[in-house]
Amino acid sequence: MYKIIDLSVCHENNATEPFPPTIEQSPHEKGVVRLGKVAGIEPTDFPESTALATDFVSSSTHSGTHVDAPFHYGPLCEGNPAKTVDQVPLEWCIGPGVVLDMTHKAPGDEIMPDDLEKALDKINYTLKPGDIVLLYTGCDKYWGTDTATYLAMQSGLGIEGLDWLLDRGIRNIGIDAWTLDRPVQAMVESFRKTGNKQHLWASHYHGRKREYLQIEKLANLGSLPTPYGFTVSALPVKIKGGTAGWCRAVAIYND
Repeated sequence: MYKIIDLSVCHENNATEPFPPTIEQSPHEKGVVRLGKVAGIEPTDFPESTALATDFVSSSTHSGTHVDAPFHYGPLCEGNPAKTVDQVPLEWCIGPGVVLDMTHKAPGDEIMPDDLEKALDKINYTLKPGDIVLLYTGCDKYWGTDTATYLAMQSGLGIEGLDWLLDRGIRNIGIDAWTLDRPVQAMVESFRKTGNKQHLWASHYHGRKREYLQIEKLANLGSLPTPYGFTVSALPVKIKGGTAGWCRAVAIYND
């Protein structure tokens, strides 16, 4: 027996993000016309004069909970053509999960190697190659409020913390926020203060130098009964040449 805990947010109209999807739900009553054209029959030929409902979605692949492919970060990764989402090894998207509590970090803070080490010490866990690290910032509680708040109320992973994880064989890193990087406002403030472009989406751009995946807009990490001892499944939708793929991320516990 398995216990499955949903780690995903919904794809929905007016979602709490800059580029929400547009979803048109076509009811059963319209299905008779739509399918009647396909089958070459009249709407009245269907039982009860209704047919199958469907949904029409216009969306960025980065809306809702999704997996970023290396091609999202740049055309090349480690000197080779970057993998698109349909080329990502599925083994990178299923593996032992470990939640690292970053809720003590203030919005806009950068998650550093010392933060990661302390979080692992706190739960007495040593990372293994193939683990999927999930950064718990608590930002998901602002999903459903307003976009500006949701974008601001997170800490983010910088290059030092990212390298620290990649050096330990981590291929996939998730976060319960809009981006793995620091909030947009914090990045832009650092850029304007220093003039250093490296402050802008630092972890994303670092994906041009080192190959890894991100799972963004997770949820419910604080509701998991244990910080490890479960399997993460975050298989992305197979979009040809895609920069990302929507996923239904879950934590699976063996009872």
